[in-house]
Amino acid sequence: QTELVGVLLAAASNFLISVSLNIQKCAHRRLVCQAEQKPYYMSKLWLCGIVLLGLGEVGNFTAYGFAPIALIAPLGCVSVIGSAFISVFFLKKTMRTADILGGTLTITGIYLLVTFAPSVPQELTAQQVQNYLVSWPFLVYSILEIIIFCILLYFYKRKAVKHIVVLLMMVALLASLTVIAVKAVSSMIAFSVKGKMQLTYSVFYIMIVLMAASCAFQIKFLNQAMHLYEATAVVPINFVFFTTSATISGVVFYREFLSAALLSVFMFLFGCLLSFLGVIIIARNKKEEHLQIPFIDCGHIPGQKLTGKIQPDSHSSCYGTLNKEDDSKKRQS
Repeated sequence: QTELVGVLLAAASNFLISVSLNIQKCAHRRLVCQAEQKPYYMSKLWLCGIVLLGLGEVGNFTAYGFAPIALIAPLGCVSVIGSAFISVFFLKKTMRTADILGGTLTITGIYLLVTFAPSVPQELTAQQVQNYLVSWPFLVYSILEIIIFCILLYFYKRKAVKHIVVLLMMVALLASLTVIAVKAVSSMIAFSVKGKMQLTYSVFYIMIVLMAASCAFQIKFLNQAMHLYEATAVVPINFVFFTTSATISGVVFYREFLSAALLSVFMFLFGCLLSFLGVIIIARNKKEEHLQIPFIDCGHIPGQKLTGKIQPDSHSSCYGTLNKEDDSKKRQS
């Protein structure tokens, strides 16, 4: 029953996030169409989207206190499929066959995830978290993760390699630490609310610092990826990397699937695979939307070779005319 609460909370939170993203996009569209331009943060519609985004993130944080990481992390696909379907109403986009197929695969994957997810006690005390931190599986996992991250960071900094896989792998490695810390903090807060105070232990504040630091660097590399590559490529790859990394960290740190049957593990992994395929199909071949900027099409001018459009500077004194200096030089020649 506790896990069901976590699942419902995570699903509702990710749905709120998808609604908030579409509301923010709708607000930006309206601002572009207005004659008098004003900052986006002054828009009530945009602020409404930010509030929903905050509620969604808080709900996701709380969900980790009720269910395993291996179950909550893959439910991030709800925001992807939710955004694809909600954009039909908010942004008047057309529903594609790929959206329906991807949504069906993702929902099937979610059903398998929920059905065959590991069933482990979710009430974690500060003492249990301390024991997990010094356990040899986590120490080995941490050393391997630090080595891989340092290698990727070397190529990123020294060799200027900014490939999408390099950037998103660093995001995923940091995300594994984030979900470990988030679950620990959320579980200790939930335990304290029930009357057994856990907030006096130093491990609680260590986890808060780890959560904040890993989140900050995670956002940095994710923003870099979004700046260099299309969102249609970043979203599915980041979802696959994040889910895989978070699931592995849950297995290593919190020992999820320790007593699970082989069939349950196989069906859970199959559900993850279906969710991955669904998200990739939804994002595949989806055109990036750019705000339309007016331009002048010169058409075909005999004897002149045109390679594109001309966007004049409306603030220039010679708007709509040839540059006087260039024109005089041509007449002299």
